[in-house]
Amino acid sequence: MTTAQSPEFEDLLREAFAPVEPPSDLSQRLEATLVNLTELAQDELEAWELSAMRDPRNWVRPVAAAAIGTTAGAALVVLRVRGQARRRRTERHGLGSVAERALHDVTAEARRLIDQGRKR
Repeated sequence: MTTAQSPEFEDLLREAFAPVEPPSDLSQRLEATLVNLTELAQDELEAWELSAMRDPRNWVRPVAAAAIGTTAGAALVVLRVRGQARRRRTERHGLGSVAERALHDVTAEARRLIDQGRKR
């Protein structure tokens, strides 16, 4: 490679690795998808009949629904807590208070999601 090609190559690399801003509504779309997955999993579990538990071949759907619902619910909690933390980022506190606040936010958000599920 000659030195004349080097600046072009570096420019191409800079352009290829330039940061890309995500769409502004990405967070809302992700949250809506996670809420939808959680609700669908909850509906699937509610529709499942306990009498079908005798046959192990019938366990796949409820186990998958429980796994998907749990994962989507946990991701939803993390997403909402991160959004709250981002809004409070201007406040600077010690590490202990930040960890305490994060634990409080996770607990509060999980309770809110569980209460929403019970109301349905």
